[in-house]
Amino acid sequence: MNPSLFLKNLNALNNTFLKEELKKIKSNLKFELIQGKDNLDINLKETTGGGDCYLYTNPLTELNSLLNTYNDKYFLYPVLYFYGFGNGILFKALLQNKNHKHIVVFEKELEIIYIMFHLIDFCHELKNNSLIILNANTLNLNDYNELCSSNPFFSFSRVYFLELSSDYYEKYKEDILNINQNMMSHFKKAIFSYGNDPLDALQGIEQFTYNLPKMITNPTFKELLTKRSNLSDTAIIVSTGPSLTKQLPILKEYQNKATIFCADSAYAILAKHGIKPDYVCMLERTDFTAEFFKEAYEGIDGGITFILKSVVHPSTTSYLENTKRSFMLVSSKAHFMQYLSLNQFGYMPTGHSVANMNYILASLLKHKNIILIGQDLAYDEKGNSHPSDYKHSANFESFSYEYIKVRAYGNKDSFVKTHFIWNLFRQEFESDIQFTKEQGITTYNCTEGGARIEGSLEKPFKEVCEELLIKDLNKPFKKLNSLNKNKQDELLLKAYAKIIKAIKHSNTFKNDCLKEYEELNELYLSLANLISSKKNNQSLNSNSNLNDINEEEINQMLNVLIQRIDKIKTKIENLKNLNFFYDILQATLIQFELNLARIYVLKAKTKEDSFNKSLIWIKEHLEWLKMIYAHINALELALIKNIKPLEEELYKRGLEKWIKIS
Repeated sequence: MNPSLFLKNLNALNNTFLKEELKKIKSNLKFELIQGKDNLDINLKETTGGGDCYLYTNPLTELNSLLNTYNDKYFLYPVLYFYGFGNGILFKALLQNKNHKHIVVFEKELEIIYIMFHLIDFCHELKNNSLIILNANTLNLNDYNELCSSNPFFSFSRVYFLELSSDYYEKYKEDILNINQNMMSHFKKAIFSYGNDPLDALQGIEQFTYNLPKMITNPTFKELLTKRSNLSDTAIIVSTGPSLTKQLPILKEYQNKATIFCADSAYAILAKHGIKPDYVCMLERTDFTAEFFKEAYEGIDGGITFILKSVVHPSTTSYLENTKRSFMLVSSKAHFMQYLSLNQFGYMPTGHSVANMNYILASLLKHKNIILIGQDLAYDEKGNSHPSDYKHSANFESFSYEYIKVRAYGNKDSFVKTHFIWNLFRQEFESDIQFTKEQGITTYNCTEGGARIEGSLEKPFKEVCEELLIKDLNKPFKKLNSLNKNKQDELLLKAYAKIIKAIKHSNTFKNDCLKEYEELNELYLSLANLISSKKNNQSLNSNSNLNDINEEEINQMLNVLIQRIDKIKTKIENLKNLNFFYDILQATLIQFELNLARIYVLKAKTKEDSFNKSLIWIKEHLEWLKMIYAHINALELALIKNIKPLEEELYKRGLEKWIKIS
């Protein structure tokens, strides 16, 4: 054992928390070192479990076996994941391969790392982060988020798998399964954050464009923050989990002592029970969701501010306008919204659920305490997804998705059934709670059921109300005003001019894409025909293969195609600076790159393999270029169709002469 080598390794370790844990270990108590004659023959014997339990059966044989497997199947993988540090020699050997940029190791038994840091120099690998060691005992939300959302880990998430460094670690099966599930779940979350459906993004742009006149002529988000911040210490966020019903009598009793934010789906339920929310939020873009606002409630609606994401279905604003309910449209920080520079009306991060949107809004309005009720994010014991008086029935979502299990509210040792979408919302809450905690905001989960939301304080709703809600608030809150007519005219005209510019640019760009595709496809077909003809000419020779074909000619054509594709990819990557394109392309570009990683890691063992891999690579990019053309064409048509309400508003205001200039 070499104490100076241990300190050297420790100083190179970038994981501060792991470094501190390793410093606490003073000697090896659980494992006995077994050193063979060969310097690589390093084994450990567990001394505390009874019986002979070794890290390896045969260290050298197992090392060679794994190296052969990885050099054969995973030679081109930029990132590898292992459970168990073992003797660490495998990682030093694998990192000799320059294709392996990072190896991530999860280890539960820190004493194993402690011993190996005394024996082997890992300084270079630790210092440059090619070897990343994570303490499996203390992994938290931030660890998973940071790892799964950063590159190259994210870019190669579609080829992720977790390997055991030795059979010894099979005893930690539950921990391994938990880490594996968390990794896959957080990779999904990271992918989902870029959008998962171009059609969904297109619908958002369509409806945002259509809603522009309603947005510009109603109060701004800036007005809301200016007039309504710091009016209340405590916010209650009402969601429609199955546990909501039991909390309604308490909510009614305390409704004047806290700011009440409710989901669109909870609005009718609260009205039925005589409870007036201060804010009702909506972010979904479907006509189905708009139906929550079809019915108005006399005696309840006065004083409510309906806060809508600017991509909601147009029926939403029609229902609210027809019944003279107060509303405003708020934009998220999407690329197209930023392109129009309507900064007074955004930018609010809304999250992926209306409950997340309510939570963010409550924090932006400077509430010090945020109480969650009805936030089950899980099915109840009867399998219900919603409360009994939910508009679309209590079991509306009971059979829509495959079940997964998560920790239950109030008890770390029990589980409840949820599904991927709800679990994503839960993870988003946990991230937001961690962030707001640093701002001095305390979050209470008073759902008293459903899934556990880490970072929140679990307390009975009645108890928290008695503790925090002492005096009545001055409701209804201050009235929100719209911009004056001149400012509205200015913003309407500027938005119109920018959309016209986007339409023209879309037309030019889609035609460029089509031209590039046609030229590249012609080159690709020429190459394919060349191969086919040469193979046919040599078909009489049974030993003929691609090695007999003129490699120089083929490689030259391949290089031309790949260079052309690289130039196009650079050009499209630069579209991030053209905000009106990137929203609709973002999900497609990300999904394409993630799928492309599967081709990248294929190891070509022969010249024919290499050639076929290049052909697949080119063919995928040709399909990708066709898809981009289709998306931009759809965007152009959507903008032409949905600019009409904005045009009509400008005519109504007598601004038609400016339309012609645009």
